Amino acid sequence: MNPVAFIREKREGKKHRREDLEAFLLGYLRDEVPDYQVAAWLMAAFLRGLDPEETLWLTETMARSGKVLDLSGLPHPVDKHSSGGVGDKVSLVVGPILAASGCTFAKMSGRGLAHTGGTIDKLESVPGWRGEMTEAEFLERARRVGLVIAAQSPDLAPLDGKLYALRDVTATVESVPLIASSIMSKKLAAGARSIVLDVKVGRGAFMKTLEEARLLAKTMVAIGQGAGRRVRALLTSMEAPLGRAVGNALEVREAIGALKGEGPGDLLEVALALAEEALKLEGLDPALARKALESGAALEKFRAFLEAQGGDPRAVEDFSLLPLAEEHPLLAEREGVVREVDAYKVGLAVLALGGGRKRKGEPIDHGVGVYLLQKPGDRVERGEALALVYHRRRGLEEALGYLREAYALGEEAHPAPLVLEAI
Repeated sequence: MNPVAFIREKREGKKHRREDLEAFLLGYLRDEVPDYQVAAWLMAAFLRGLDPEETLWLTETMARSGKVLDLSGLPHPVDKHSSGGVGDKVSLVVGPILAASGCTFAKMSGRGLAHTGGTIDKLESVPGWRGEMTEAEFLERARRVGLVIAAQSPDLAPLDGKLYALRDVTATVESVPLIASSIMSKKLAAGARSIVLDVKVGRGAFMKTLEEARLLAKTMVAIGQGAGRRVRALLTSMEAPLGRAVGNALEVREAIGALKGEGPGDLLEVALALAEEALKLEGLDPALARKALESGAALEKFRAFLEAQGGDPRAVEDFSLLPLAEEHPLLAEREGVVREVDAYKVGLAVLALGGGRKRKGEPIDHGVGVYLLQKPGDRVERGEALALVYHRRRGLEEALGYLREAYALGEEAHPAPLVLEAI
């Protein structure tokens, strides 16, 4: 394989051969192909595109570039991925529901960046909880508890990590084949047989329009099915934050409340819809999801999961064990009906408070965040509290500014449906 000829091939819009694609990219992983040639290829692929076969080959090459977990000996191994949003604590609810329904929910998760939160950050709000573990520990907890969530291992799809870092500095991130293959390479390497995808749509999501989200979802489903996995995608709205809590410890509290059957309704709707799809993929009765929730079995699974990973299980009942900063209300400047709450602006408010990262590796404050007292459709009076801001003085005025922009009041509201489409 000649790297220059390979780059020229894609520049001219031609299709690669699988063996050439593998040789070029694995050569890059071994430092035999320089980054400037890979950068040139990424731009050619960004502009010319990759066809479905090339996208699958790219995904499988990345998935096999490191360790590939084998979950085949575990009962009904399932995984779930969200394309990222604001207030998105769905994994903390879906995982326990599926584990209590007879599935093995074994998931590798990332940390938050910019206005979107990360599952690992949320869970690290629980005293003692640890997401780093060996492969043996991951498999043992999956077998014993049926529920394990681990921090992304550098041994999992290392080629993806190396390529993403290069895409980030060469303006080649926003390509559907490259995005889809990056996401699915890690899902394939994590070993689950069935995968449910929660593709967010709207202001607080990476995909702003239904058309963009639909294309990404279809591409990921095709990759998964091409690799022999069972895959289903739901397109869900991220115009407003999901639930009322945005911020790490606040979201853990809300997820525990949901597992107790105490809402909020939008979070439960999305979590149950995803859990039911996962159960159907595994040939199980989707009614098991609601039973697991209503019986308290899902809550018990969450408690066992926290304890298995070093967390204090008392946090399920005693929220004072979770960090919480000082409270400051945001007051309505006039009366009206909440027409919209811009998820992106709320995410920026939490970022300003120190609850998120502007750069990878930055420390975060688990105790800051925003709790939305009013959501679209609610009527408010002038001077009534719209939201509570949890802060440590840092960034408070900036956060309040973002929240004032996030809330739009009018004479009436027409809340959009949450689950928009299934693919």
